[in-house]
Amino acid sequence: MENGRADARAAAERAWEEAARAPEGGAARRRMSRRLARGAIEEALAGQRELADATLKLVDAISEDLDAAQRALDAERRRATELEERLLRLERRPAGEAPSTVAAQPRAAALPDYFAFESRMRASTEETREKQRPYVELFAGAAPVLDAGCGRGEFLVLLREVGIEASGVDADADMVAYARGEGLVVAQADVLAHLEELEPGSLGGLFAAQLVEHLPPPMLVRFLELAHRALRSGGVLVLETINPLSPLALRNYFADLTHAQPLVPETLELLASGAGFREPELRFTNAPGERLAEPHDPLIAANVRRLNELLFGPLDYALVARA
Repeated sequence: MENGRADARAAAERAWEEAARAPEGGAARRRMSRRLARGAIEEALAGQRELADATLKLVDAISEDLDAAQRALDAERRRATELEERLLRLERRPAGEAPSTVAAQPRAAALPDYFAFESRMRASTEETREKQRPYVELFAGAAPVLDAGCGRGEFLVLLREVGIEASGVDADADMVAYARGEGLVVAQADVLAHLEELEPGSLGGLFAAQLVEHLPPPMLVRFLELAHRALRSGGVLVLETINPLSPLALRNYFADLTHAQPLVPETLELLASGAGFREPELRFTNAPGERLAEPHDPLIAANVRRLNELLFGPLDYALVARA
């Protein structure tokens, strides 16, 4: 590029000298001045275009490097959180032999270390709490609340923060030990057996997140019957589960070998109504952040919106009903 500019300057100087020697004198110089100015401007613009193109390529390369670094940092943070939770699990695990799980469902012991699996595949305790926070207001005035399949106790912590009396039950020994380490009241028991032991109408609310998809159909029907029996009249039931209408959510569903079946929202709603629950409502939650950009063309934009609905629908839904 530098050699090209030097040649252009040399040619311009020769043309200027020739114009100065021409008989018409000043008029020729004026015409030459215009041509030279035009050439200089075109040369400057060409240089700016080259510089802008090189700058954009450099910015793109830096952005790609920054994105890769951010992904690596996020992965390391997730790994550090996972290791911290697994270490806490070991510290809180009670001495002596204890059954890893007391769940009756056939696939409950499919994974030898379900706690480690959950720590890797599911969100951290902090992220899980934030996702479950919108459910808290549904249990205002509904104490006592039972968190069925409470896991690490994220929702119980949220209820404790607002002063709602609550306890939990989980089949996994490590989940129970971890939750108890948070100062929570949690029993290790099979959920159905625990519900059978409760007095009828003794609960004001029952919450179960990511539990019902683990229960085979007969156990799921029985769970809903026992939940209705345990709740007092007007008591609130909230069941969160994976949304099978979302392809991304189905990936998460099939990643867990202890799942029994995905539950279409209308199916769960019908089963709850059959168990005696009323005023069922479906709430779709946890929409993924990624979506296809909509173009300006109205027809294409409508198709892209439809595609976004199919590919990037909410990952979960919750059934909210009253006893």
